[in-house]
Amino acid sequence: MTVEHLKKRDMKNGNGITAKRQIDAIIEAQGYASKAADILGISRTSFYTYLNKYPTAQQALADTREKRHEYVESKLMLQIKNDNLTAIIFYLKTQAKHLGYVERQEVTGADGDKLKIEVEYVNSPIAAPGVSPGTGED
Repeated sequence: MTVEHLKKRDMKNGNGITAKRQIDAIIEAQGYASKAADILGISRTSFYTYLNKYPTAQQALADTREKRHEYVESKLMLQIKNDNLTAIIFYLKTQAKHLGYVERQEVTGADGDKLKIEVEYVNSPIAAPGVSPGTGED
């Protein structure tokens, strides 16, 4: 199918929600589906039902969200350029994991010893070794 064919097919569905109306709502809502649905006066579920019918609206949603992500990323980079330490740390933790910038938590027992894990089976339909099923008792 050509793009023109898709546009013609998408333009009308009989319920008043055309591809153009949906695209306009997506752009106005900056790619937020719930807000676009509110603009159109339909539920979020209906918004996605129409979206599945309109490849042009699907592309508009993807494009609008990508623009939004790029905008936010540019703001983050501006903060990094201005030496905002929080922004720098955030960037390193999310984008430079391959360089070792990751947070790890090691869990140990008391004084760094190994952990001792005990499991108590309570009213389990599966019997633990030495325990009667469903009773938690020997």
